[in-house]
Amino acid sequence: MTTPQQNPFSANGLPLLIGSLPVNDPQIAIKEWILTATPEIPIWPQLPTNPYEHMLHQFAEGLPGVVEESIETTENRIFYDTETAGFEEAQLAFYEEYLQTAEDPELLLTSRFAVSRQRAQGIYTLTDAVGNFSNPTALKGQITGPFTMLTGVHDKEDRIGYYNPTIRDIVVKGLAMKAAWQALFLQRQSRLPVLIFIDEPALAGLGSSAFISIAATDIKEDINEVCTAIHSVGALAGVHVCANTEWDLLLSSEIDILSFDAYGYFDRLVLLKEQLHAYLDQGKILAWGIVPTSDHEAIEKESNATLVKLWEEQAGQLIRPGRDLAAILGQTLITPSCGTGSLPPVLARKVLDLTRDVSKTLKEKYQV
Repeated sequence: MTTPQQNPFSANGLPLLIGSLPVNDPQIAIKEWILTATPEIPIWPQLPTNPYEHMLHQFAEGLPGVVEESIETTENRIFYDTETAGFEEAQLAFYEEYLQTAEDPELLLTSRFAVSRQRAQGIYTLTDAVGNFSNPTALKGQITGPFTMLTGVHDKEDRIGYYNPTIRDIVVKGLAMKAAWQALFLQRQSRLPVLIFIDEPALAGLGSSAFISIAATDIKEDINEVCTAIHSVGALAGVHVCANTEWDLLLSSEIDILSFDAYGYFDRLVLLKEQLHAYLDQGKILAWGIVPTSDHEAIEKESNATLVKLWEEQAGQLIRPGRDLAAILGQTLITPSCGTGSLPPVLARKVLDLTRDVSKTLKEKYQV
């Protein structure tokens, strides 16, 4: 692949959203939700009311061996099957195109790795409107992570895809190229820096009996492969986990941004204080999920003032000589703890407003 370009992006305490929103219309999502809360870094919205935008379906098209049935019905399912007629031919065509696009990423824009409008209405709506935005700093996209995809897709005997080496390689390489396509597409349409978050909710299951035989080094290898593809087109790569996980795996990976649920799990992450400092010493970014999304009562009770105080208390645990709160905020994005697609609209709106207001208050207070 080509050498990564320098990405001129600074976090500076800016507000950022995670992905999903509880609306049906991508234009409304962007104009009335995203641009009112996070105009500095607009995201393309994931709309889970569309069955083609469910986490396992959204990036499955074009992956040989991954089968989808009845997507638009309640009977919909997705599974893998390498025994179907024509699989070997489809696999060969997939790898031929993979090698071509890896060698020349410009080919991604017209390749099988492009995500269709049917599966990602928001990315096309975002780029159609980007010329009307007021001084955006960057754009953000997101993609289902390889571990989440490979543990979510099973075969007919209920074996997870991760344990099938053929499917694992196809999914990892396919997602890597789809992430690179997304970054390149957003860059070409906007001429802005691009952040791509790899969504890995399944990493919360590490250490459970279901995944006991999966090595953390293998998971990191797969994430790094996706990061390499994102970096190859000059974008920044982040990983989002909305629960607790083996944080050292991610802090030692090739990601540029760690997106985490600070509201619920900062106490677990801060146990790795030295690893966090080493991560920040590299100039990397924390996407600080300070605004709750999983607990309705927490959303209702919290305010701008309480969440600003909470961020200061949490970030205060990372202060050391040469790294004060202003410096930490400079390497921080203020985010919700997760997407808001499953929330009632009134609560989702409050989450977005809090994200905007907490960022604004902190930036003004610490002059970032």
